Amino acid sequence: MFRSLASLAALCTAGVLVLQTPAAEPAVIRSAGSGPWSAATTWEGGKVPAAGARVLIREGHRVVYDVASDAVIRGINIAGTLSFDPGKDTRLNVGLIKIQPGEEYSEEGFDCDAHRTANDPGKPRPALEVGTPDRPVQTGKTALIRLTYVEGLAKESCPAIVCCGGRMDFHGAPMNRTWVKLARTAKAGASELLLAEAVSGWKPGDRVIVTAANSTRRFDRNKNDSTEERIVQSCTGEKIELQQPLEVDHLAEGEFRGEVANLSRNVVVESADPSGVRGHTMYHRDSAGSISYAEFRHLGKEGVLGRYSLHFHLVGDTMRGSYVIGASIWDSANRWLTIHGTNYLVVRDCVGYRSIGHGYYLEDGTEVFNVLDRNLGVQARRGKRLPKQALPFDQNDGAAFWWANSLNTFTRNVAVENGQYGYRFEATPSSAMKLTLPVQQPDGSKKTVDIRTLPFVRFEDNETHSERGLYGCNLGEGVNRVGPDASHPFVVRNLKIWDVHYGFRPQVPNLLVENLTIHRAAYGVYHPNYDNHVYRNVTISQTNTEPFNRGHDDLSVQYGTLAVDGLTFDGCRSGGMPLVQISDDNPTGKAETHFRNVKTAHWTDNSKAKSLANLGGGPRPKPKTEKGVPVYFHDWYGPGRHALVVSTRSGDFRADPERYKSDPPLTGDESRVAQVADVPFPNPLSPVDDLPPMTVITHVERIGANSTKPSSPKAAYRIRGTTSDNGIVAKVVVNGIEAKATAVNFAEWEIVLKDIGADTKISAHALDAAGNVEKRPHARSAR
Repeated sequence: MFRSLASLAALCTAGVLVLQTPAAEPAVIRSAGSGPWSAATTWEGGKVPAAGARVLIREGHRVVYDVASDAVIRGINIAGTLSFDPGKDTRLNVGLIKIQPGEEYSEEGFDCDAHRTANDPGKPRPALEVGTPDRPVQTGKTALIRLTYVEGLAKESCPAIVCCGGRMDFHGAPMNRTWVKLARTAKAGASELLLAEAVSGWKPGDRVIVTAANSTRRFDRNKNDSTEERIVQSCTGEKIELQQPLEVDHLAEGEFRGEVANLSRNVVVESADPSGVRGHTMYHRDSAGSISYAEFRHLGKEGVLGRYSLHFHLVGDTMRGSYVIGASIWDSANRWLTIHGTNYLVVRDCVGYRSIGHGYYLEDGTEVFNVLDRNLGVQARRGKRLPKQALPFDQNDGAAFWWANSLNTFTRNVAVENGQYGYRFEATPSSAMKLTLPVQQPDGSKKTVDIRTLPFVRFEDNETHSERGLYGCNLGEGVNRVGPDASHPFVVRNLKIWDVHYGFRPQVPNLLVENLTIHRAAYGVYHPNYDNHVYRNVTISQTNTEPFNRGHDDLSVQYGTLAVDGLTFDGCRSGGMPLVQISDDNPTGKAETHFRNVKTAHWTDNSKAKSLANLGGGPRPKPKTEKGVPVYFHDWYGPGRHALVVSTRSGDFRADPERYKSDPPLTGDESRVAQVADVPFPNPLSPVDDLPPMTVITHVERIGANSTKPSSPKAAYRIRGTTSDNGIVAKVVVNGIEAKATAVNFAEWEIVLKDIGADTKISAHALDAAGNVEKRPHARSAR
């Protein structure tokens, strides 16, 4: 028998027969109390967590992460607080960080544990602090989290950082601006950039991008990218010296200028193996925390639903007061920032660069009252539809900004060199997907509404240029002519579009557009649904194919009124195509087009077919309606003497051809004009402002002599926030005192409250000029 056992041992040793029991999972290392991560006394068992450790920081314990370690920690569950030392260089390699109450260790990298208890308002939240708003990671120091895949973790959900009802903060050294415009054209071969604004917080070694802005050609999706990455050699105010010269020109002429954006921050979350298993980050409902001047790079799991670089997941309004300010999100395999079922989030001064699929993304059509302000989106590339995605019509084909519910604020954003769209509002119903969804109302209640009927809170001062794909701004292709009513129209102000193929595609009904600029596009206003559309002060320049398209392009159909007051064509050489195309069909019998204050400049088209208004375009469909679409040019022949232009194919012309005459270059080969009077200029919209403002308190900062003494009973606090409204904000009131606007229309505001305690309730609300009072003030404690 002994000989048999010895033989068996020999076989095992030789590797012929191996009998193994499953390796035991390492025991969870729990914190023993508060203290530095590097101190053995902080941990039960007296040993600092090493490579492969599973760690639980227990409730009531505050562990300060104070090391720069190469060891890969398998997972950290935080029920207490893990705070990175803001005065040290730190590095953490980890498979999973989960911020969640409780004594049990979990390795679920997406969902929150079903048994987790609700937050007790009387207890501190579990917290991950990589800098805080009041104490960001210091300039000159770096906090780096490298999300590293560890064998045995679920590849679909890990590595990850997941916040389940806790607080997750990332705050780096602030910058006055994260991206700015060029002050002068940067030529190929140049290594010096002159900026339109002086920057602070930028430093040698930072990675910057100089965006595509090339005046010598239309953007061609088949050519190489024109946005260039460079490293800063030196930076002094408005001047930057690059380590390597530029390869192409970057335009900065007049109002058409490229951008320079800084991607580097001193708080960094990254995937350790970008070409392998990537990481993701997310906040769940009832969580807290914010992000400022942090960098999220090489994140996002390509093709996997919900595993995005930065994800607010079904938060509702439970995180009102949270913000993402000054973040850099780049080289993402799955979006930059996803706002999913989340309201009242403030996203400002962020830089998104290179993503697969849409960049700044509002996911399921229920998101309202979010603010996206002064963000830059560059190279959101074409992706594929994600499995089990919330909205089946979304092709994920590369928009810098994509949404299905417009009841949000989009201001001062710029989109550049994206796969298909700069801006895309998409809401397409089908037999399988109705678009009547439960949407939160200003009073906090929920109402089931058709999301296509919801107008913007505000869409103003946005820009798109040098787009890689087809569109600058596609507003509503697929809504099937459903939109808000004439009293609550879509309002688009100060939109600038240049160096694109299709400039502006407005397919929603009931639309007011003010101060629209389209420059160097192939098509200006393209494939429009003219149904109660009002345009004021439009400039279309160097746009030579179809500057002002007919209704629904080749369908040539118009359903309602188009009124344009103030239209300038500058340098448009349309090669025989008219500047304004006439629509053929008038199925409602109510379609009319009215222009007033139309000007042309540098119109050097020498074609015999040169005309201001004509059929033009591609196919010439045979009119299906007896009544055509009349086009009025008000005061064309003098005050009160209007030009009525009709198509020679229309029933109106055929009924009385002697009434009309040729008058080039107003008319062309298929249009004629009659002089008329007593035709009022229409106003098909009757906007009513009955939407109250929305306010978010973003910052509560203890200031003054007692600012570093939390135990002091009372102190002064600086309160800052954001208010958005579809009209003029009259005032913001905080605890009964009016705040001071620090940006136009109280988009940013602040106030100092004196002699208040840490538990004092702070309440902010706004009133607008129309008399609407915010129905749900934002309230929080000073603590």
